[in-house]
Amino acid sequence: MSHPAAEPTPAVFAPGLLAGQVALVTGGGTGIGLGISSLLAELGAHVVIASRKPQHLETALAEITGRGHRASVVQLDVRDPERVRAVVDEVAAEHGRIDLLVNNAAGNFYAPSATLSPNAWKAVVEIDLYGTFYCAQAVYPIMARQGGGRIVSTSMTLHYRGWPLMAHATAAKAGVDALTRTLAVEWAPQRIRVNAIAPGPIPTEGVRKAFTPPADSGVPDLFAAAEEKMAAYAQTSIPLGRWGTPRDIANMVAFLASPAGDWITGAIFVVDGGEWLAKNAG
Repeated sequence: MSHPAAEPTPAVFAPGLLAGQVALVTGGGTGIGLGISSLLAELGAHVVIASRKPQHLETALAEITGRGHRASVVQLDVRDPERVRAVVDEVAAEHGRIDLLVNNAAGNFYAPSATLSPNAWKAVVEIDLYGTFYCAQAVYPIMARQGGGRIVSTSMTLHYRGWPLMAHATAAKAGVDALTRTLAVEWAPQRIRVNAIAPGPIPTEGVRKAFTPPADSGVPDLFAAAEEKMAAYAQTSIPLGRWGTPRDIANMVAFLASPAGDWITGAIFVVDGGEWLAKNAG
């Protein structure tokens, strides 16, 4: 039985493409974030992986350095602006620069809007939107001083059409899109390119947990446990006919971090196999 997600893709970037660069990846220890961290390290960057959970950091570090690549880890809650500034300053002091910031930390879950608690709303908006701003603001003086840099944030496609039980996440990610465009224009004179990526359905363990709706919600479960159901959904609802993988998103990050992204800023790249367009048309 074939798996509904693609097999790992062969290398598409030149070896050493990002040699000498320093990349800070928030939420970089699992799922999409780990995929991004791994590819950046493969391409020669020293990757600093940030996560709230020490166990994620230990596993990710062992995986990347075990393949002979350079990486280090730091515990970070992006909701804490003082801690964010301290970590960014420490990374810059140790490595002399920060070439790429990937804002991947996120916290999402299904919850009815009518009963969504203030704390639940605050938690997601603070991680997804506030954290993105705090990290971008913290790296700004470093990137401006060194003559430029790249910021890539993680958005989503659900707010393009509205998605029940996701008011907190869709509002926060819409804010990430707006923030991306604003910072791109404001920081262009400093040669800081600011872009975002809106991933489609990628069945990592974390995404499965976050996007599994209550049984009686009427919201479709994109990641039904049965492999046959997953394959059927991909074939009927994703125009390119398969689920995405962390490497699909990592490839776009690497593209934007490379010289190919020199004249790209303020863009939100949808990487979802055409899924949101198909949903919108339906």
